[in-house]
Amino acid sequence: MQFHNSTAEVFVPDGKPIAAALKRVTHLGIGAHQDDLEFMAFHGILECHAINTKWFGGVTCTNGAGSSRAGKFKKFSDEQMMAVRRQEQNQAARIGGYGAMMQLDFPSSAVKSATDPALKDDLIKIFTATKTQVVYTHNLADKHDTHIGVVVAAIQAMRELPRAKRPKKIIGCEVWRDLDWLADAKKVVMDVSGHDSLAAKLNRQFASQIAGGKRYDLATLGRRAANATFFSSHTTDTAMQLIFGMDLTPLVMDATLDVAGYALSLIDEFRADVKSKLGQRLGKL
Repeated sequence: MQFHNSTAEVFVPDGKPIAAALKRVTHLGIGAHQDDLEFMAFHGILECHAINTKWFGGVTCTNGAGSSRAGKFKKFSDEQMMAVRRQEQNQAARIGGYGAMMQLDFPSSAVKSATDPALKDDLIKIFTATKTQVVYTHNLADKHDTHIGVVVAAIQAMRELPRAKRPKKIIGCEVWRDLDWLADAKKVVMDVSGHDSLAAKLNRQFASQIAGGKRYDLATLGRRAANATFFSSHTTDTAMQLIFGMDLTPLVMDATLDVAGYALSLIDEFRADVKSKLGQRLGKL
């Protein structure tokens, strides 16, 4: 498969030919950076783990340049960090038993561009080569500009597919902003309880980032635990680890929907809920 960047690669952990490996992918994670998939799309990884009828495929869109670095990585050049991060991502793919791991090697500037179609075009090629039914990507309220660039490109790519080829479920996931604020009825609730060992093992693969002073490994599991406990105030916990998602499926099934308007409607619903609760105590607002 030829991508926009000659440095892009497809890694197949079990050594299957690339075309066959991609054809078996049923669940696809599309993340901006190395490690985003393991932090946000763990539900998809679990759905396919050690199951021959379902396969998780990973897409990392950026090249890892500009990463934070400390410890033994402190004096690494951008080129060295890019190589390390690519290796870390491929090792996570081995541990997670991914069907394929694609690293598209874009600079963040290209991903954030509103006029460069290269990422969208690469994603169309990936969707065409796979049998993706479920997509995990970033949510529309994420505060990281590169993450927003990825989710917008993913939506645009899926909208250009023939309707029969479009995935049936698209979930925007938590990374640089959680989704606790979403109305419960609008949350995609993903129970990943009982798999802390695999989650921790995957998260630990990204030592270059953890050594840079960001304990993503602890924060990711902590967020999932907090989601489980604070999800319901009037019942005992029925799950120990929950990931919240934003349902992006309507935006792919109906290409006439305004992407920004859809996201803002969810925020308006949150605003209305806050206003209603305060109004009950303070009087009409």
